Amino acid sequence: MASVSQGRFREDERRRDADHVSFLKHRRWRWLKIATALCVVAFLSYALVDVEPRHNGGSWYGYTLGTIGLLLIVWLSLLGIRKRNITEGRWSLKAWTSAHVYLGLALIVIGTLHTGFQLGWNVHTLAWALMIIVIISGIYGVTAYALLPTQLSSNRKEMTRAQMVEALAAIDRQLEQAAQPLERDQTDLVIAALDQDTFAHSAWARLTGRYPRCATTHALEALPENYRLQGDGADPLDRVRALLRRRAAQLGQIRRQLRTKALLEVWLFVHVPATIALLAALTAHVVSVFYYW
Repeated sequence: MASVSQGRFREDERRRDADHVSFLKHRRWRWLKIATALCVVAFLSYALVDVEPRHNGGSWYGYTLGTIGLLLIVWLSLLGIRKRNITEGRWSLKAWTSAHVYLGLALIVIGTLHTGFQLGWNVHTLAWALMIIVIISGIYGVTAYALLPTQLSSNRKEMTRAQMVEALAAIDRQLEQAAQPLERDQTDLVIAALDQDTFAHSAWARLTGRYPRCATTHALEALPENYRLQGDGADPLDRVRALLRRRAAQLGQIRRQLRTKALLEVWLFVHVPATIALLAALTAHVVSVFYYW
């Protein structure tokens, strides 16, 4: 019984260790090694196999590489379906994702060698180009998910999105009160800043983090310095400017969070449609090849 318990303990410990390992390092870089071996075999066979008059997609060797590439593309495109089924073991989601990344990179070699470097303005080259776009967008996605979550966590400062918005609302309530003693044109600048929707900006603004029409920034630039209300020596404008600076800082935190999330998600708007287009182009490619064969 003791040996059985120890065995189960070791198995649970190995499983916990595996859960903390990145999918890129899954099983000690298993799929990187497999993909590298596949590329080496493809390079060596391309160099050693004699095809007359030259390598091309229509030779027996080209058909072989094309079939391998086609099967890989179809299999790799099933990752989205696979994500809905969480399992452990050899074909866990982590294993599948690791294979997706490294075999996807291997497709650059397999697909390019399949063409025999004969590219032109046709559906065959279109399929190859779409494959490269899918792979490049995938590389961006892997890089983004490796680097950007740390930025998200650091920028949050242990605040949720709701807490960030509530902090902004608290500043706005103070601003609304503080702006009442100002002159009409100055109050209008503050009101314009308060009325501007924090989230109603273009996708480009979110991706770049640039907001040229930010009403808060405009108010800070337009309100004069060293203004004092006559009579009681109070300085309402300094109070408003301080609150506007706090508002700008809080907006900056929210916008950095939005930008990082947008950078995490934007690649999917290229990767998924390009994958669908690739499958369509591959279908046309295969049909045309066998039609004219």
